[in-house]
Amino acid sequence: MHRPTHTPARTRLLGDWGTSTLRLWWERDGVIAPWRIGPGIGAIDRSAAEVLQGFLADLELAERPHSIALCGMAGARGGLHEAGYADCPADRAAWQHRAARIDFDGIPLTIAAGVATPAGGNRADVMRGEETQVFGAIASDPALAAGRHTLLLPGTHSKWVTVEDGAITGFTTFMTGELFALLGRSTLMSAGVAGEDEDAGFAAGLEHAPGGILGDLFQARAMQLRHGRSGAWASGFVSGLLIGGEIGEAAARGLLPASVWLIGASALAKRYGLALVTCGTKTQILDAEKITLAGLALMKSEIQP
Repeated sequence: MHRPTHTPARTRLLGDWGTSTLRLWWERDGVIAPWRIGPGIGAIDRSAAEVLQGFLADLELAERPHSIALCGMAGARGGLHEAGYADCPADRAAWQHRAARIDFDGIPLTIAAGVATPAGGNRADVMRGEETQVFGAIASDPALAAGRHTLLLPGTHSKWVTVEDGAITGFTTFMTGELFALLGRSTLMSAGVAGEDEDAGFAAGLEHAPGGILGDLFQARAMQLRHGRSGAWASGFVSGLLIGGEIGEAAARGLLPASVWLIGASALAKRYGLALVTCGTKTQILDAEKITLAGLALMKSEIQP
């Protein structure tokens, strides 16, 4: 009697390894599920290789993956293995071609390339991780594959990305998230009383943003001391002031169109959406995890060197 043969499942480990967080997904026969969250490249206390080996050695992992695909700071200098950059204008094929491919503990590992402004230009800028989301968004929504669009990816280093006919043609980085984190460890938010609404502080910060950032930042502390505002209110105020300042500078640089595609964590994307509405800009929010996975899926069709 003929017995049906068993086809072994194909498995992959997918990861977005950013500066602050590592997110891993387990893919088995095309079905993807969240697996682990770990420290980002900037938060680890040992080498990135040792961290990844630790995950692979996890006793809860029933089987070793057939391959691994990573994006983000895993490919940065000082990360797991340095991957190159695709210079703008960068389409999907150019980005795929620049990926780094290595053997990691006997497993084929692909690390997505970053995207950079041309080396000979008068302005240097780079991204790692965001380009995977951009190409994932283009693959997920055909509307982004034709014409000119602006994608905004808020985070530690907020990116304003211009896409034309499916290629990244330019982008600008604003260090809004990193500045907020640094100011959060300063004296600005430490003097208040509890109970004030953070959203009210955010609205106040947005209102003050057009007047400039440096001249209004200290209000976060002074309003606690003189008007009884809370640390939460001050945190919201600084957030509104910085986000409003970022959008104002983007507008001054000619980067603010009538509509923007937002890609980011839901709470942060919502704040940017509220700020953009005050400028008359329409927004469409895309699910960050969904399009990250769509971008990592594109690495299945890598162009071999």
